[in-house]
Amino acid sequence: MALRLLQRQGKAAFTASPFYLKSDRRFRALGAGIKAAHRADKLSICKQIADISQYARMYTTASSEPLAKKCSTWGYRRWRYIAAVAAVSLGLGAYTICHYDTAYLVATSMYRSSVAANATFKVAWDYYCNFPDLPDEEDESISPEERQRILEARSAVHLRAAEVVKQALMKNGGVYIKLGQHISAMQYVLPAEWCAVMQALQDKNTASSVEELDMVIQTDLGKSISELFSEFDPEPIGVASLAQVHRAVLRSNGQEVAVKVQHPMVRTYSDIDIATMSVMFEFVHSVFPEFQFMWLGSEMRESLPRELDFNTDKKNAEQVEWDFSTHPDIPLTVPRMLQATDRVLIMEFVHGQRCDDLSYLRNHGISPAAVSREIGRVFAEMIFVHGFLHCDPHPGNLFVRPRDPAKTSHGYNFDLVLLDHGLYRRLPARLRHEYAEMWRALMRGDKEQIAYWSRKLSGTDLYHLFSTILTGQTWETIESKSLTATSGPAQLDFSSMRAKEPDLMRQITDVLASVSSELRLVLKTNDLLRMIDQKLFVDQPPRVQQHAQMLSWLRMSHYCLMAIRDARALDISHDQSRRAGVLQTTSRVTRLLANWLSFWFHDSALSIYSAMLRLSMASTRLSFLWARLFGL
Repeated sequence: MALRLLQRQGKAAFTASPFYLKSDRRFRALGAGIKAAHRADKLSICKQIADISQYARMYTTASSEPLAKKCSTWGYRRWRYIAAVAAVSLGLGAYTICHYDTAYLVATSMYRSSVAANATFKVAWDYYCNFPDLPDEEDESISPEERQRILEARSAVHLRAAEVVKQALMKNGGVYIKLGQHISAMQYVLPAEWCAVMQALQDKNTASSVEELDMVIQTDLGKSISELFSEFDPEPIGVASLAQVHRAVLRSNGQEVAVKVQHPMVRTYSDIDIATMSVMFEFVHSVFPEFQFMWLGSEMRESLPRELDFNTDKKNAEQVEWDFSTHPDIPLTVPRMLQATDRVLIMEFVHGQRCDDLSYLRNHGISPAAVSREIGRVFAEMIFVHGFLHCDPHPGNLFVRPRDPAKTSHGYNFDLVLLDHGLYRRLPARLRHEYAEMWRALMRGDKEQIAYWSRKLSGTDLYHLFSTILTGQTWETIESKSLTATSGPAQLDFSSMRAKEPDLMRQITDVLASVSSELRLVLKTNDLLRMIDQKLFVDQPPRVQQHAQMLSWLRMSHYCLMAIRDARALDISHDQSRRAGVLQTTSRVTRLLANWLSFWFHDSALSIYSAMLRLSMASTRLSFLWARLFGL
């Protein structure tokens, strides 16, 4: 009993000492030794107490000094670390208070970049791990069921990836929404799943509040909304990724105007957003070398600053109005620009509706065919004659306004209203000539000329693919000279082409990466115009749609001939022999006359063919209406 009491006291003493904390094994060995000594020698309790106390004092004294020194050193380091953290925190807090805007900008930019990076890594990892290779069509070891399963797996990965990217774009907004809208129009490049998912972003723009717009207007114009306008509709007419438009009435003269105001934070984040996109494109390209969309980042870097400066809108609109002032036969109207700053644009308010609203056209007795024809004329003039091209002609930027034909110089019962003049490109004369020659070769189905001019324009030998991208038709249709044939060309299905040709996407990206930025925007414009044509004739019989397509080719041919005529006339006029004598001058005049006669002959043939197609088109439409009326 006494021995147990001794052990408890000794253990308590050592537990409270630094010796126990550092040398528990030695204490246990000491206790075991005491027990052995007690059993062997029957030592007295007093002798054991004395020995244990003496040993404890000796060991504790020897070991406490170094341990205390260590504890003191650790405590000093700990407080120094705490002091450093506190100093940094106080410094950051003080900087944030004094420079709140900058700190908020940095934090928000980092957050937006992290959202983009997170989506990029997720998509890259999903494709890397779960995207199966498409087997060759001639591989007989793959059953039809297995091939279908692979196609479904690839489609599922496309859908997941597109949804992840869409959510990230919506979360960041602004420039990212514009990127998504651009992707939705790249139907000839990207899988159908991507374009379908991104199409939802056309109507997902978030409107800024009137209070936020008031701050922008006060900053740029020096007056508030209430000081400038007697009326200001708080509900926007339209909301885009960069700005929104409101109807208002000027307080100064009572004129009805449209006010375009930029979203407050778009310009602030634009540079970092574009830089982030470029880095993400580079990262994806490093993982998937066949991904060559770096040009998309550089294109946005070039275009976005112009679109964010509304002074550019005003200048472009005035230039287009000047270009078409000599064409009173074209029913084009450009709203008059009244005042512009970097972020605010006040313009004439023009009533109308989207050009693809068929019910609106019917209610006002406007022919969709006439609308399609005049839209084609406007943009053919821009491409081949003026060389100053509106590069975003989606239906939201092309309105139709009813008019009284008796009060117009063009004789139509409508005006085409061209809106949103932020994105334009100057087309060099050489590009316009080569582009016209390419279209002429396509109309004729001349394979050698197609290959030659395709190489001049795209810098590649993929003239089959370039021709299909340019026309939206199959190579078989082009080669058989059927673009203007009455049989009606077959529409191109890029989805089926991708299924048959696994390397198609890489080839398309090669073509787009090699052409000039101006030509890429021309291709985009062509796609948007084709989409408008499809919507305008969607409820017409197939034969009417075919005739409408052929008429658009013939209209294109007319302007191509004009561009070629002017280019050749310029070459003849600048011939070095113009400084020679009478014979050389006569030769030059003869060549100019022959050039003009050649244009007149071919253009007359086109005009006669176009008139015949219009008659056939009208007859087909009447037959279709007659059949519907009597239920045939």
